[in-house]
Amino acid sequence: MSRNRALYVETFVRADVDTVWGLTQNPSQHTRWDVRFSRIAPAGDLADGGYRFDYERRLPGHTIRGTGTSIGEKIRSDGTRTSALKFTTTDRLSPLRSGQGYWRYVPVDGGVRFITGYDYEPGFGPLVDRALRPLVLWMTAWSFDRLRIWAETGTAPERWPSWSVLAVWRRDRPRASRCVIRAPGRDPMGHAPATLKGLPQP
Repeated sequence: MSRNRALYVETFVRADVDTVWGLTQNPSQHTRWDVRFSRIAPAGDLADGGYRFDYERRLPGHTIRGTGTSIGEKIRSDGTRTSALKFTTTDRLSPLRSGQGYWRYVPVDGGVRFITGYDYEPGFGPLVDRALRPLVLWMTAWSFDRLRIWAETGTAPERWPSWSVLAVWRRDRPRASRCVIRAPGRDPMGHAPATLKGLPQP
């Protein structure tokens, strides 16, 4: 995996950090707003306080299944929180194979900067990934904006299914364009927590 091709998405959420943490760290809540996953289920604890999980992404006629590990860190002097994860799948139809990434929660005046950086090994080779990676980036940013709307207004993410991207007349719909998709310093993994390095492989 190369840092140069890693993905970065950032959004500003007008909510407190506990709210954003709860909507993202709870697996059953996570899958409600993140279109990259259909199901996430904890599969056992890690010795250092993290946990293992199974995940699914349902597609027409096929369900991609994989496994992962994750750990969160809530206590820092500046109020910043982080979580790290690694994931993998042996499904030959998955465009994403093994990967790793992080979430970073930065309390600021009026809300939280919610940030992710991640990278993965492409399932269909580098040439196909050149076309697919922008779609993966868009899915992440669109999901982040759907989360933002939920946290700020209480509007359930199910109110905005994937096809709502076609409702161009709705100014209140989720839009990926509201998110920042270029990392400061051009290193999407620059904010990765130290826990990512020591996190066990799935």
